[in-house]
Amino acid sequence: MNQQSLPDIKIDTDSLVKEDVYSDQKVGSVRVLTPVTANGEIDSNRAVTYFGQTQVMTQGGAIPLNFELKTESLADAFEAFGDAAKESMEQTMKEIQEYQREQASKIVVPGQGSGSQVHMP
Repeated sequence: MNQQSLPDIKIDTDSLVKEDVYSDQKVGSVRVLTPVTANGEIDSNRAVTYFGQTQVMTQGGAIPLNFELKTESLADAFEAFGDAAKESMEQTMKEIQEYQREQASKIVVPGQGSGSQVHMP
């Protein structure tokens, strides 16, 4: 790989956030993304965002869940966590079921399908 084909890698200083994580070390955690300037000062022109993280055990193993918490404060994020986690789990299960349906429809059974037929005289 030569120098000319390397991508230009640069931090977008207009999108910087400071990340804080709060966890009960049992159920999950809340990530708080606070917008900051390139100097590390809080950027009050952009909103703080909150994300929940947890995992659910299934027969197939642990499924990680990551979801936005549409709240205005950390306390509200903790309050909204349970309902948002349930909604995320329902959406994830729907996506898994859809994926399974798609994969099942791709199964090719010998002797069936629209393949060409060879007729012997």
